[in-house]
Amino acid sequence: MTNRDDLRSMVTSFRVSSALSVAAELALSDLLADGPRTVDDLAAAASAHPDALHRMLRVLAAVGVYAETEPGSYGNTPLSEGLRSDVPGTMRPLARTLQDPALWAAWGHLGHSVHTGENAFEALHGMNVWTHREAHPEQNAVFNDNMTSLSSLVADAVADAYDFTDLSTVVDVGGGHGVLLETILARHEHLTGTVFDQEHALPDAPTNAALRPRWATAGGDFFVEVPAADTLILKAILHDWPDAECIKILDTCRRALRPGGVVLVVELGLGRPGFEFDVALSDLNMLVLPGGRERSEQEFAALFEAAGLVLTQVIHTKGRMSIFEAQAA
Repeated sequence: MTNRDDLRSMVTSFRVSSALSVAAELALSDLLADGPRTVDDLAAAASAHPDALHRMLRVLAAVGVYAETEPGSYGNTPLSEGLRSDVPGTMRPLARTLQDPALWAAWGHLGHSVHTGENAFEALHGMNVWTHREAHPEQNAVFNDNMTSLSSLVADAVADAYDFTDLSTVVDVGGGHGVLLETILARHEHLTGTVFDQEHALPDAPTNAALRPRWATAGGDFFVEVPAADTLILKAILHDWPDAECIKILDTCRRALRPGGVVLVVELGLGRPGFEFDVALSDLNMLVLPGGRERSEQEFAALFEAAGLVLTQVIHTKGRMSIFEAQAA
């Protein structure tokens, strides 16, 4: 390919994103889990128009997501298996988030952010992304499913990378469905833990029933108060917020820390070798959607200092995320 071909592919890649999102919304990979099916059969199962579905499948087969096993029949590939609902770390919820017209429109408003520095979503829609999701429960449910899926991809890496030996209590601040906490408790049997989030986001119970005696939930606002513990974990929380809000969240955590405790911020880190593109793209996503940003080690250290904490170490997990450990100053 020429440079122009590469550039054209980049410019038009939103079309593939849209096709992937529709495929996820129709649950095509689930429908193909038992083997290839004809387009007519697949269209009937997915309540889709046969010809239009075929045209979309041709595109996705051309990029290796599905395979045309024989004329007019399609099956899964290793890529499309990742869109199945029942696989660990499924990408289906992430793809389904693109079904929200407000999200698509916000990315079309990126130019406004670049000109002004303002959050594109709020500038366009007159509300922040959190208020929008509260007003659209179906979109909020997809978002929460996506957070759970993404947590499952990093939970093992965090549980493996950090030494919890000298700690006893863990609060997963903004922990959603509690995937990270469950993984940590399962790996470290001496720990007890609490999932802390808004009441409507909390799970009823851990998926692993054996963890019930060491597992709890608590509802509230992390700008106001969080449960006391010697380990407070914030996974992919701070990147959603501007600096001033981050400092408030960290100050709340500092006040909840027991003597000798730690705050563990689990985030992407700007400047980590090998992850430059991934982090830069996520940083742009923060500008467009929630209004936050990705940060470097030095920027995290400054946030900690402003909240009465001190950065004590940075641990890179085997995956994309890094652990920024802080203690009371």
